[in-house]
Amino acid sequence: MGDYMFLLESHLSAGQYRVVGQMRELAGEAGVPVFLTGGAMRDTLGGFPVRDLDFTVEGSALKLAKLAEKMFGAKIIATDEHYKCADLLFPGGITAEVAMARQERFAKSGARPQINPATIHEDLRCRDFTVNAIALSLNKASLGLVIDPTNGIGDIERKELRTIHNYSFYDDPARMLRLIRFKARLGYAIDERTRAHYENAREAEMLGKITGEALGAELRKMAEEPNAGDLIEGLEQENLLQLYSPALAGPKTNLPTFQKLQKARQMAPVGVEFKIHPLPLFLNVLLEKLNAKERADLIKTTGLTKAEVAASQKLDSAAKKLERDLKSAKLQKASQLYQALVNAPGEAVLYLVLHSQQRIVQDRIKNYFQKHLPASLEITNEMVAAAGAAPGTPKFQKLKDQMIYTRLDARPKKPAPEAEPAPGPPMSSFARGPSVRHTR
Repeated sequence: MGDYMFLLESHLSAGQYRVVGQMRELAGEAGVPVFLTGGAMRDTLGGFPVRDLDFTVEGSALKLAKLAEKMFGAKIIATDEHYKCADLLFPGGITAEVAMARQERFAKSGARPQINPATIHEDLRCRDFTVNAIALSLNKASLGLVIDPTNGIGDIERKELRTIHNYSFYDDPARMLRLIRFKARLGYAIDERTRAHYENAREAEMLGKITGEALGAELRKMAEEPNAGDLIEGLEQENLLQLYSPALAGPKTNLPTFQKLQKARQMAPVGVEFKIHPLPLFLNVLLEKLNAKERADLIKTTGLTKAEVAASQKLDSAAKKLERDLKSAKLQKASQLYQALVNAPGEAVLYLVLHSQQRIVQDRIKNYFQKHLPASLEITNEMVAAAGAAPGTPKFQKLKDQMIYTRLDARPKKPAPEAEPAPGPPMSSFARGPSVRHTR
């Protein structure tokens, strides 16, 4: 059991591991069992970066969320009364979902399921794929105990995607989209029986039962995927993009730009927090080749909000403003370029990588990712604290920023050329001896 807690500590960021400890404390305070589940466990065991933490509680998730708000300053950013879950934003930018352990019963394909409270074992057996049906106990009596009723760990080791039961795609047809999304993200193969279930569900026209709400929810998840090119290519091969618009075929799929977006998102170095709102940029690329009517139909089909559409439409003007700033001759120092880009919306930066024709803009963004961001990591919180600032205070961040700027603008001094030794008297041909070739 201790091995899994060690694995968790070594794989999560310090902030994520802190939140895991806080959720343990909250569950103890509330007197309810809590487990780390879903994507967080899959990605930890599979060696992938953990984006969000998923907690499942045998009890009231909203009560635990409110307790997190009260005790640790977390912010409840969304709740779902039907599924009994809440999304939380913890100090430090750590995101998490806390959900009630539940059983789902589908009256008909594609409909919202009936939700009932359940045990953690029952909850895991109702999930989509085995790799998502693993839980780690965070409770005092069983801390570190892994619960894996469908052998998801074995499938992670084999790098396979497998549905938990035979009617998975009939109960929730949107899982067919999710299957291809996970295949593209994880690089896993689809289990032979699962592929057969998938094909049978398609023949039974289950794709037509995916609701607009489910299409929109899946589209938002697609936007978060860093490997957009692989994902769009996989969806195109399966003819699934046409669920969103019949026009999304051939050149209008815009696959080359999605592949370019995938490379652009990989520019951020490992260990650097690069903040981005992915949906506006993803939508911008997805809608780029469509005409006005096709765009309007896709927006209506997926139920995208006015705010989501507006954010995508405003991206072009925001990127053009940033482009003007980056072309400025005033950006003479590395610290000035760093400030211009670190404070810019990440989606606007990547938009320029995709579309800017200005060589100086492309070069400056490249330098930012390859030189300036890695150099900023050399200034650690310990160094700032040693300089006399208390962590968590405005003075601390201000001092850290100033130390980063100083580091970026520092220029290594070129070593002075060594003086050449005075020439000695010429040697006779006898003194030189025979020619010798030195080898290493």
